[in-house]
Amino acid sequence: MVTLPPYASPLERLWHYFYLALCVAIFIFLIAPIIVVIPLSFNVEPYFTFTSKMLTLNPEGYSLRWYDELLVYGMQAPGGVRDNAWWQDMWSNAAWVKAAKNSVIIGFWATIFATTLGTVAALGLSRPEMPFRRAIMAVLISPMIVPIIIIATGMYFFYSSPCGLIGLDCGRLTSTYLGVILAHTTLGIPFVIITVTATLSGFDQSLIRASASLGANPRTTFFKVIMPLILPGVISGALFAFVTSFDEVVAVLFIAGPEQQTIPRQMWNGIREAISPAILAVATILVVVSIALLATVELLRRRSDRLRGVTGR
Repeated sequence: MVTLPPYASPLERLWHYFYLALCVAIFIFLIAPIIVVIPLSFNVEPYFTFTSKMLTLNPEGYSLRWYDELLVYGMQAPGGVRDNAWWQDMWSNAAWVKAAKNSVIIGFWATIFATTLGTVAALGLSRPEMPFRRAIMAVLISPMIVPIIIIATGMYFFYSSPCGLIGLDCGRLTSTYLGVILAHTTLGIPFVIITVTATLSGFDQSLIRASASLGANPRTTFFKVIMPLILPGVISGALFAFVTSFDEVVAVLFIAGPEQQTIPRQMWNGIREAISPAILAVATILVVVSIALLATVELLRRRSDRLRGVTGR
């Protein structure tokens, strides 16, 4: 924490405390909508407001019923004995579980594709002899700038007509996992490019020349010299790509069919059809996952800074 020097004037001290109060107010303003979701997800009543028992911290006002609802919603026999048959029913038929599986599968492959393509693009854009670098960079990161509704609309028409990845069957949207994965890959590539490019900005290019002078071929140089140093940036970009895929709902609404329902799409359906506090339970789980991923990104960023400090000497 920054402390004031002993010779600070009264006006400087006043500004210092005002600045701290302003930072705290902005932090509360940003974090409050997220924090309020967590206790509401334990509400024993089917309400989106704090009950009197919750406000008085009465244990009877709290319950895990909405987390249990995530397991039983959509099952064929939700009230049965929780034996192997019950868990198999849950794994195969529970709507939220199927949405979670789809989110993980789509997010995993979208992250693999986005990380590979984004890293290759960042390596190319980092070379000084690359022509039209700024124009190419602007095109590659355009999915971050262009409104997602425009991108989703374009994806729908492109994947349906030339590619045939999605279509209509008796007025019902049909799609493939590949179409959704490619759509999420497109949205995740800009995050990989930005993070890897930022890592490469502190990369010592003389290491490549030194590796070549010692007889290493380009493949060996990449995997033995370049990749270990930029790995924190690559992993950070992969995490951002995964979070982007995991949270995306607009593109899924346009492209995904009934079999590719993801968690955000399931939440959207729940808000439209029957508002249930189970949505708050899902939101709480997503907040915990996001915090864990952001903490990982921060640790990787610090490691990348240390590596750049070592190689820059």
